[in-house]
Amino acid sequence: MSVRLEKTIIAGWLICQLLTVAAIAQNRTPGGNIKGTVTDRETHAALVGANVLLTGTGNGASTDADGNFVILDVPAGNYTLQFSYLGYEPFAQTDVIVKPGRSTFVDASLKISAVSAAEVTVSGGYFSQNDNQPVSSTGFSAEEIRRAPGSAGDVSRILMSLPAVAKVNDQSNSLIVRGGSPTENAFFVDNIEIPNINHFPTQGSSGGPIGLLNVDFIESVNFAAGGFSAAHGNRLSSVMEIEFREGNRDGLEAQLDLNFAGFGGIAEGPLPGNRGSWLLSVRRSFLDLLVDALDAGTDIAPRYGDVQGKLVFDINPSHQLQLLSITGDDHSESDLETARDNDMLAFGTQDYLENTGGINWRAIWGGHGYSNTSLAFTANRWEEDYRETVSDAQIVQNRSQENVAKFRNINYLRLSPKHALEFGIDAKYFFNDYRNVYGDYTDVLGNPVPGATLDSDFSAQSVGGFLSYVAKPAAKLTATLGVRTDYFSVGEQVQLSPRLALDYQLSERTSFSFATGVYRQQLPLLMLAQNPQLHDLDSPEATHFVFGTKYLLTENTRLSLEFYQKNYRHFPVDPTQPGLFLVDELYYGYGFFLNHSTVAGNAKALSRGVELLIQKKLVEKVYGLASASYFTSRYQNPGENWRNRVFDNRFTFSVEGGFKPNNRWEFSLRWIYAGGAPYTPFDLTTSRAQRRGVLDANRINTAQYPDYHSLNVRFDRRFLLQHTNIIFYLSVWNAYNRKNVAQYFWNATENAPDAISQWTLLPIFGLEVEF
Repeated sequence: MSVRLEKTIIAGWLICQLLTVAAIAQNRTPGGNIKGTVTDRETHAALVGANVLLTGTGNGASTDADGNFVILDVPAGNYTLQFSYLGYEPFAQTDVIVKPGRSTFVDASLKISAVSAAEVTVSGGYFSQNDNQPVSSTGFSAEEIRRAPGSAGDVSRILMSLPAVAKVNDQSNSLIVRGGSPTENAFFVDNIEIPNINHFPTQGSSGGPIGLLNVDFIESVNFAAGGFSAAHGNRLSSVMEIEFREGNRDGLEAQLDLNFAGFGGIAEGPLPGNRGSWLLSVRRSFLDLLVDALDAGTDIAPRYGDVQGKLVFDINPSHQLQLLSITGDDHSESDLETARDNDMLAFGTQDYLENTGGINWRAIWGGHGYSNTSLAFTANRWEEDYRETVSDAQIVQNRSQENVAKFRNINYLRLSPKHALEFGIDAKYFFNDYRNVYGDYTDVLGNPVPGATLDSDFSAQSVGGFLSYVAKPAAKLTATLGVRTDYFSVGEQVQLSPRLALDYQLSERTSFSFATGVYRQQLPLLMLAQNPQLHDLDSPEATHFVFGTKYLLTENTRLSLEFYQKNYRHFPVDPTQPGLFLVDELYYGYGFFLNHSTVAGNAKALSRGVELLIQKKLVEKVYGLASASYFTSRYQNPGENWRNRVFDNRFTFSVEGGFKPNNRWEFSLRWIYAGGAPYTPFDLTTSRAQRRGVLDANRINTAQYPDYHSLNVRFDRRFLLQHTNIIFYLSVWNAYNRKNVAQYFWNATENAPDAISQWTLLPIFGLEVEF
């Protein structure tokens, strides 16, 4: 056992003992309350008289005329709530945590049943889906997100256990979905699009190293890995929809958080007159202390912080305003000596500021439907200066400001029990400012590239609209036919994107689904500003085909099997790098887009695979998730052979689960095994002559890194005091200290290839105090 792990375990044991003594010293802990609302999933209308049962107890309630319910004086602990209503599918919400002297809020939406009441014998309602997203969709509750091993409170890392997400590098939480790249994913929080949900985001991409969102704000997450509806445009691979919870309407509450990465706090409470609530979070890192104490494989100590808030105001029972603000502030600095000591290709300073703020109006139109209408603004500021480690030459001076004002409207209208429409529009106005200097550099193939200056006020507009028709022509069949039209002012492009989804409920246990559609995405605005030649090219496009089946093994365990294919086209190409896939430059180069003087179009790509997922909800002390996938992801530039994309690690296998013997203790683990991702070997002769890494243009992505595998373990200890709830957790990443390779680089000192390892064994603890 390493010294740092031993010290962390001892410290954790001492903290647990002290908190246990404090808990024993308290009198009987008071009970808590459970409150919430039950609504129709399609129209969001309140369901009057719905039954709510606290499983394992005699307690329950029925909803009132506004769909509200309350269960009083529930002993502190972990429960499952069962919801039922005549003509609707039952629904079960697991992981309902009742805390001493506090109210827990649980909202449920029920779906009209596709099978008769006589057939409802197996399902307990632990799994649910939307009619317009029958394939490739997975949801997580707030508690499932909080406790996930190996996530460190990062919602993106939680998804690494899913078969649709490839595992590439511990240092990044970038989502590689079904052979795509991190540039291809969209994120929405309360109907407002967030360009990137990470600290230190990669410009032009959705990836980054550290999550920005506070998971204690999250009520639910729904992740669609393909075949998503016409409501979403301008993304090729995936959509993540996140709902932030409301603040406590019963009284003021606070929470203090402390962990190895930083500290923070949450405050929440009601608005005057109980017409709404507010929720505020402030966090700040102290990673410099973590790096010094643990020798975690790097001397770099980035500093970052964030402020997040949500305010809800009830205009009346049917109309509500939601104000949202998310701000991140990031700083990192490394010098030449640090870069050489840590095998970095580049070094320098990075200062980044991001903010998204907006308002969403939620309107419920009786029992017929609802609308969500948002108006928001996002501002991003980059100040970066990077130099090449091997030569100390300037790579880039980045002074970018990217701003976008955006409007989004989504409407749902139930025409009859068998027919419905979903429709809406979205619009964006981009106004960016680029004052960038690119130094002379040698590209990865050894070609000299002259320097360039980007001095541009770049603006653009986009407008999109969609219409989806949902029909139930038979009792067990649901069909969704959709179409979207998008206009983008760069190149004056007007694009039509049809979508189709089918879902057949063979029985209560078994369903089959199919989805197909055309998906398009604008190139990153920085690339468009750098290269006017790109303005006349078609935007990248992907056609999805997904077929899947779901089978309930038990009422709380489900098996899902899916087959998919994605046909890509219209990707840009740099003729001076004919074998490289340009949009993957972020991941085979320095980590950012460089200038390219000549760009053409019409590269294509292909991804196909099969995925298996078995998910068990927390019932009777045990929960778990097991997944496996096999896939290929390839590309072809004009006149070139098909090649592997940089994230094509072919197969992944993941097991995640936990054991909760009582309301105080919880033990969990996650083990991931994945094939090695492709890489391009060095041209040894040229590299030695130039004393820098030069890739072999004849062997692009023909070699593979060693297979990846890692074990993360975690335990949680909950202390229920008189008026305080305390959670202490200890997690160990890479528990058996596997030396996974992050990348190969050219060691200038040795003038030979060398390897950079991913994270070694890393213990992490945290303390959450709610009062």
